[in-house]
Parts: sequence; C-alpha cells; structure tokens
Amino acid sequence: MNNIYQNYQNPFILAVLIVAALLVIQIIVRWWREQQYSLKGKTVLITGGSRGLGLVMARQLVQKGARLAICARDTSELEKARIDLQQRGGEVLAVPCDVTDELEVKQMMRFVSDRFGQIDVLINNAGTIQVGPMQEMTLDDYEEAIKIHFWAPLYTTLAVLPMMRQRREGRIVNISSIGGKVSVPHLLPYSASKFALVGLSEGMHSELAKDGIVVTTVCPGLMRTGSPYNAFFKGKHRQEYAWFSISDSLPLLSMSAESAAKQIIAAFRRGDAEVTLSLPAQIGEKFHALFPGFTSVLLGWVNRFLPEADGIGSDRVSGKESQSSISPSVLTSLSDQAAQQNNQFFQENSKMS
Repeated sequence: MNNIYQNYQNPFILAVLIVAALLVIQIIVRWWREQQYSLKGKTVLITGGSRGLGLVMARQLVQKGARLAICARDTSELEKARIDLQQRGGEVLAVPCDVTDELEVKQMMRFVSDRFGQIDVLINNAGTIQVGPMQEMTLDDYEEAIKIHFWAPLYTTLAVLPMMRQRREGRIVNISSIGGKVSVPHLLPYSASKFALVGLSEGMHSELAKDGIVVTTVCPGLMRTGSPYNAFFKGKHRQEYAWFSISDSLPLLSMSAESAAKQIIAAFRRGDAEVTLSLPAQIGEKFHALFPGFTSVLLGWVNRFLPEADGIGSDRVSGKESQSSISPSVLTSLSDQAAQQNNQFFQENSKMS
C-alpha cells in the first residue's frame, strides 16, 4: 500500500495516470456518441459513389443497414457499382448525374426523394485530380477543379437543406483533402479547390448547427483507392504518374480505402466537425499550422525534385495512359490491387472518383 501511495506522490507517474484516464474517457465518449446515431433505414446519398472511396463507403454503409443513392456521370460504371452493392444486400438507387450541373443535381434529388422519401446523409465525395507543374496548368484545369470540389458540393447541399431544415435533422459530409490544408506542388488546381471546400464546409458547420444539421469536413491524406488510374497528368506525364502513384501506394505514407471509409463513417455518426485521416496527414497539418513559412520552404525544395515542365505540355492524359517501367511495379502493388477492387479500371473517361 505504501508503494502505491508513493507512486501517486510522484508527479510524473500521477501525470501519466491522469493522461491515461482522460484518454480512456475520450474513447468511451467517442464510442457512445457514435452509437447514438444508427444508420439502419437511413437514406445516404454519395456523389462519386461508383468507384474508389465512394464505392468503399457505400459497401460499408450497406453493411450498417443504410439505403443508398449513388451518382456519377458514367451509366455503365454506375450499373456495375449498383450490382456490386445489391449483391451485398443493399437497397440501392443509381442515378447518372453530372454534379457540376445544378439542374441535373435538382433532378437527381427528385429521383432520390421519390424513391426513398428523404435524404438523411449527404456525402459530397465526387472529385478530380490534375497532376503537373503550374506552368502546364490552364484556366480550364482550375475551373474544372472548382466546379467539382466547390460548386458541386454547394449545389447538392442547397438541394437537401430545405428537407433537413424542415426535420431539424441531417448530416452533410464534405470529402476534402490534406491538400485543402497544405498546398502540395504539382497539384495546384486540386489544392486551391480543396481549400475552398474546407472554407465552405467549416462555415456551414457553424451556421447550420442551429438547424440541427451536422456538417463534417474530412481531410484525408494519401489513400489506396486506385485513383491514380483515373487522375490526369500533364507535362512529363509518365514521370508525374510514377511519383504520384508510388506515393499513393506506400504503406507508411498511405492508408487503405477501407480504413479511411470506416473512420469517415464513424466521424459523421459522432457528429465531428472535422477529421484528418492518416498519421502523416495529421503531422503535416499540425506542422503547417505551427510553421507555415517553413513548410512552404520545405515544399519548395520538394518541388525541385519533381519533373520539370515539357513532355506533352498542357495536354493531359489519364494515369492508364502514363504507365512506365516503374509504375506499375512492386512499388505500386497495393494501389493496383485497390484499383481492381474498387471499379477504377472500368471507365477510361470518367472524372468522378
């Protein structure tokens, strides 16, 4: 007993015990908050739900008893995803829709409402990635990224808000990126548009809370979804594809799409305002917040090692058309496997991820 009492008298041991107790309490509270929101019978709409992260989230939501509406631009890709989800026991509506077109979004919302009655959860997941030096990026690249990452989530949100406000309940999930917190070289249109989505999403969380609507901003780091196959590459496109696809596949830098989807679903069930996924992304976000100038200097040095402008110039090709002797290879095996599993090979021309 004396030894135990003496341990409690030791300030260091006492501090460790207090921190451990607080962590345990936090875990219990997070688990309890998550359990309070059941997805059984809820209607979830996922944009860009036909492949990649969107499809992986849809699979997990089906397992939790949710009714699903998924949309993307390509009908064949959507049909394959619908069959996949129905074979897992899901009730699924697949709606072809270009979410950058406000009229198509409104029409899609009517289809979903006619089928399911209401939309309980909106997940804005559709996206595009353009990779290459700033010199090769055109105004069209920036406009495309802004349309998909800013205007599209705004269109879908404005379409579901009247129903959610009337019920004083609803969840909106905006899939941004660590690129919306830290601007990475050779991804300028992507990062700029994801920064815009973070600002929109954080503001909506503050303003819609009084209406009973929870908005969750998600900032993933690198994920093994297989997305490099459908990203667009400029300049020396084979070299650009090589560094991007290898980074996207390395276990210590990237996380699996399944793990990311699980954490995203848990976050919006808890009603979290924001979640950053993967340890490297969390470290990068905090380092940038503390040392923004130094972070920019470091990324400037990183940029020196990336491919120079040239090659195909401002023209762009998909990842499938940019393969080389080192990509695909053993270095990209995890991402290649994810692409096979998550419908990334199905359509050459679709932009929705």
